[in-house]
Amino acid sequence: GLEVAVSRRALRVLETAGAPTFYLPAEDVRTQFLHPSKGSSTWCEWKGSATYFDLKVGDEVAQAAAWTYLEPNLQFERLRDHYSFYPGRVEACYLDDELVHPQPGGFYGGWVTSEIVGPIKGEPGSEWW
Repeated sequence: GLEVAVSRRALRVLETAGAPTFYLPAEDVRTQFLHPSKGSSTWCEWKGSATYFDLKVGDEVAQAAAWTYLEPNLQFERLRDHYSFYPGRVEACYLDDELVHPQPGGFYGGWVTSEIVGPIKGEPGSEWW
């Protein structure tokens, strides 16, 4: 029930066949609840190396619930000092007043809302899109 992040300055990033991902400025995130996630990192050929964080509120821990690009590739420099959250790993994410659903499959961090149509990467059979 704790509000960890609220922003009107989020960056919306679109990826091929995926739902949009929203990156919130660090100033709009209560980063004291984010702790480095052990052994969690991924590499994006466009954005660079992602660093993951566990979200810890009281006794509850959402593992690898958020990520950031500490040293993003030059084309994505605007993502520096911004965090995104997996909607399926936290209690709730909202875009304006709409509850966001996680992008299928658990790997991608897309935010699915009622305005998203068409097949979305992450669904069964979409591995090679």
